[in-house]
Amino acid sequence: MSILAEREDQAVEENLQNDDDYEESFFQDIDSLQNHGINVADIKKLKSSGICTIRGVQMTTRKKLCNIKGISEAKVDKIKEAVAKISSDGFLTGLQVSEKRKQVFKISTGSTEFDNLLAGGIESMAITEVFGEFRTGKTQLSHTLCVTTQMPGNRGYCGGKVIFIDTENTFRPDRLRDIASRYNLDHDAMLDNVLYARAYTSEHQFELMDYVAAKFHEEPGVFKLLVRTGAPIARRRRSTSCV
Repeated sequence: MSILAEREDQAVEENLQNDDDYEESFFQDIDSLQNHGINVADIKKLKSSGICTIRGVQMTTRKKLCNIKGISEAKVDKIKEAVAKISSDGFLTGLQVSEKRKQVFKISTGSTEFDNLLAGGIESMAITEVFGEFRTGKTQLSHTLCVTTQMPGNRGYCGGKVIFIDTENTFRPDRLRDIASRYNLDHDAMLDNVLYARAYTSEHQFELMDYVAAKFHEEPGVFKLLVRTGAPIARRRRSTSCV
């Protein structure tokens, strides 16, 4: 039994190390661009636009980078060239992808049957869209995930914090308290791990997402779930104007 326990502990430590390696790569600071000829002023302009990591530059189109005040097309080309030198991204073998997939964890929905349908729960490193008619449980699911995300799970997952962006004013702390009671969690500690913001317009949502990007950069690996509730504000406004 002791040998088996030691092997299990070793497996957990290896998984945690893999997670650290992934997070270090994913959250690589754009300050490293200074070593490749990008000046501090331009890096500050990128950060002010919510681009704080090398991956963030890769995920931003040239058009959007050019829209940043003070960043010209020539500078964009230079930044992209520098990022290409730093990043190790490219084609991977199927085996390498398989190894990366081992870092994926699942967050429980709070329902065993629902988890089984989802092959274990809500998957990390992915975008999951939940849609349905009024009163079908979407808000309840989002509230439950705010709690279950903080609980330890499989593959060495030790839990994490949540960011909740609310476009329809449906967030209710009391509902989280009820769910936390089900799992015998401390109410105040649980609520303290949920970062909440109310979004009023589509433009406000973009501003909040810039803040989220900066927060993820400041505390890499701490936040494990981002919840954005409701239909996009711009789409709702178009629908309303047609009535």
